[in-house]
Amino acid sequence: MENGIDKVSGSMLFSEEELIEVSGLKKGGDFVEVTCGCTSHRYGDAVGKLRVFSNGNLEITCECTPGCNEDKLTPAAFEKHSGRETARKWKNNVWLIVKGEKVPLSKTAFLKYYNQASKNGNGIHKAHSGRVCHRDEFVRCSRCKKERRFRLRTKEECRIHHDALADVNWKCSDILYDRITCDDDEERASRRVYRGCSRSPACKGCTSCVCFGCEICRFTDCSCQTCIDFIRNAEA
Repeated sequence: MENGIDKVSGSMLFSEEELIEVSGLKKGGDFVEVTCGCTSHRYGDAVGKLRVFSNGNLEITCECTPGCNEDKLTPAAFEKHSGRETARKWKNNVWLIVKGEKVPLSKTAFLKYYNQASKNGNGIHKAHSGRVCHRDEFVRCSRCKKERRFRLRTKEECRIHHDALADVNWKCSDILYDRITCDDDEERASRRVYRGCSRSPACKGCTSCVCFGCEICRFTDCSCQTCIDFIRNAEA
């Protein structure tokens, strides 16, 4: 069970009525794939393949040109990639072909798992305990080249890591909450594998500890692309 939704076979995600005459239909192990697209008045139609998963994830592989390598795009990223002039409304701008007609994604059944996941999670990744969980991350010092650990348990800690990661000149002495200098030893590799996941201490990354954007680790006053995309998706 993930994000409050049971993982089910792709053949059971939607009813036959919901899938009738949808172009490019393909049923996978735990997803359904359909042809999708987004129209720009300047560049025309950008076509892709949308995969809908039972956990609410939506992934688009772009096929706008033979040489396009954009893969696993979010609908918002696909909308932007297509050159859509009025972006930030991907639910209406990304379309499927149903009975030979372009139909906005919002008017199909293909958002029901996405909407349910958003409702259950309230836009925040949580551990089994119900608390927000982000695993510890590391940033490399620009001077000594040693990696330093950042705990991400509060919004303040997330902001410290966020700003350090964005600073190409970040150095050990910039750490505010600990007295570390470039002369201090780097953590042993055997210790660095323990990163604070509530599911497994040596987790290499799972849905409990790896967050792809939530209210704790994204910031409205930051102009980096990651924060902007999160804010746009939240507004949509």
